[in-house]
Amino acid sequence: METETLRVSSKSKPNRVAGAVAGVVRERGIVELQTIGAGALNQAIKAIAIARGFLAPSGIDLICVPAFADIEVDGSERTAIKLLVRDRGRN
Repeated sequence: METETLRVSSKSKPNRVAGAVAGVVRERGIVELQTIGAGALNQAIKAIAIARGFLAPSGIDLICVPAFADIEVDGSERTAIKLLVRDRGRN
């Protein structure tokens, strides 16, 4: 199964992103957040923290693994930070 990718911008609302993260992790066990820039990364990290709170009561412990990714945006190559977020208890 392919990992779902959510793109997060500096204008993304952390609570909405957290809801999406929680939904995908419940369904698939893993989700990738893709960010470009400090503002976007900040919103993504806040969303992961909020999602942990959403999922903890149901026994899901989120972990986050950061990595760099080269992506194409409007015809130019950019370096993004991707955050792989998954349920610690799921393989």
